[in-house]
Amino acid sequence: MRQFELDDLKALLRECAGEEEGVDLDGDVVDVPFAELGYDSLAILQTTGRIERDFDVALDEEALDEADTPRAYLELVNRALAAVRTAA
Repeated sequence: MRQFELDDLKALLRECAGEEEGVDLDGDVVDVPFAELGYDSLAILQTTGRIERDFDVALDEEALDEADTPRAYLELVNRALAAVRTAA
């Protein structure tokens, strides 16, 4: 499995929770807090559930609480994916 990229995350966010009017996800958003991008905890929870199902991976709930930007979230997802690859 390749890395989970910012474009993958943006596509899932749009699919799971839509896109806030006036927010340009195609801009430089990697370090912008999810709240400023218009995504609340429910949107992140929906996105997380989708990732866990699609990639058969479990994401650390405590770490998810601290992953408040796309960069931090991607790092968390990719660590989990790497752990699954290593275990296989």
